[in-house]
Amino acid sequence: MTTYKDIRGTHIKTVTTDPPAPVNGQMWYNSTTKVMKGFTSNPAGSWSSGGDLNTARRAMAAGGTLTSSVVFGGSTAPFPSASKDETETYNGTAFTEVADMNTGRQSLTGTGASSTSALAIGGFDPTNPNYHTAIVESWNGSAWTEVADLGTARYSLASAGTVTNALAFGGSTSPTSTKTETESWNGSSWTEVADLGTSRYSLGGSGVYNSALAYGGYSENAPGQVDVKNTESWNGSAWTEVSDLNSFHRQTGSAGDSSTSALCFGGTPPPSGGQALTELWDGSTWTEQNDLNNAVRTQASCGTTSAALSAGGGLPTIVARSEEWIAPVTNTVTFTAS
Repeated sequence: MTTYKDIRGTHIKTVTTDPPAPVNGQMWYNSTTKVMKGFTSNPAGSWSSGGDLNTARRAMAAGGTLTSSVVFGGSTAPFPSASKDETETYNGTAFTEVADMNTGRQSLTGTGASSTSALAIGGFDPTNPNYHTAIVESWNGSAWTEVADLGTARYSLASAGTVTNALAFGGSTSPTSTKTETESWNGSSWTEVADLGTSRYSLGGSGVYNSALAYGGYSENAPGQVDVKNTESWNGSAWTEVSDLNSFHRQTGSAGDSSTSALCFGGTPPPSGGQALTELWDGSTWTEQNDLNNAVRTQASCGTTSAALSAGGGLPTIVARSEEWIAPVTNTVTFTAS
C-alpha cells in the first residue's frame, strides 16, 4: 500500500502546521497530523453551457433554482410580436415542456422556490388591446391558476420571493411612464408598500419579500430615458440606496436570495446591443466576475449567487441555449490513503 511518505517526494513540502494563506494549486504534507492537503481557488466564479430550451424565445421569466426551475412566457420573434404561453421546467440537465400558462405574455417577471412552485407576474402582449396587464398566475408543478391581480398593471418589472410571500417592484405602463410602485404578496392578495427611490423598468431584482435588491434598468428622465446603475436595498418596509453597479445593465439577468447576495448578468448596455458582463453583490459592493460565454439580453434567469441559470434571450437572434453559473470556490482538500 502506498503511504504519504512514499508519494510526498521533493515537490510536496513537509510542514508541522498548515500554511495560513495557501495559494491555488499548493499541496503540503503535515507531519504533525500525518495528512496531505491541497488548496484550490476560483475567486471569480464561472459560466458553463446548460441544456437548451425546447422553444427559443426572449422576454420570458423564471423561478426556482439552477437544478429545479421553471421558465415561462416570452416571445419567439422580435418586438412587436405575439406573446407565448409555453412553460418548461429544468432539472439541471434538460428542459421539459409542461402545461401552458392561461395568458400568454412577455416582459413579465417571475419568482418562486422550485420547478413546482412559482409566480408569473404582470407583463404585456403587443397584440392585445389592453397591452400591459396586472394578471398573476401561480404554478404548482402541474398547472397554472390565476390568483389576485397586481394593484398596478405593468410590464418589465422585477420581483423577489416565493408563491406565498413575494415582492413586485418597478416596471412601466408605457415607454415614457416608468414606475416606482412596490407591492407585497401574502399568498392571497397584493398590498402597496413603500415606493422605489428611482422609477425604472427592465431592471434586475432578486431576494425575498423582506430582503430584496433592485438594480440597473431604464428610468424616465424628461426629455428622454436614461440607463441607471444605482442599486436599492429593501428591508421589509423601505428602500435604501446603496452602491452602484460598475456598468449599466437593463433587460438583465438576475439571481440571489437576499439584499446582501445577488448576481447581475448580461443585458443591454447603452445605447443598444447586448453584453456578457457579470457582477456579484456581497452586501456592500458590486464586483466584476467572469463574463457569460455569450452576450445576451431579455433572458430568463433564477437561482442564487452560488448556482444560477440564464436561459434563452436574444441578441438579436433569439436563442434556446442556457448557461449555468458556478460560484467562486475556495477549498482545502484532504487526501486520504487507500
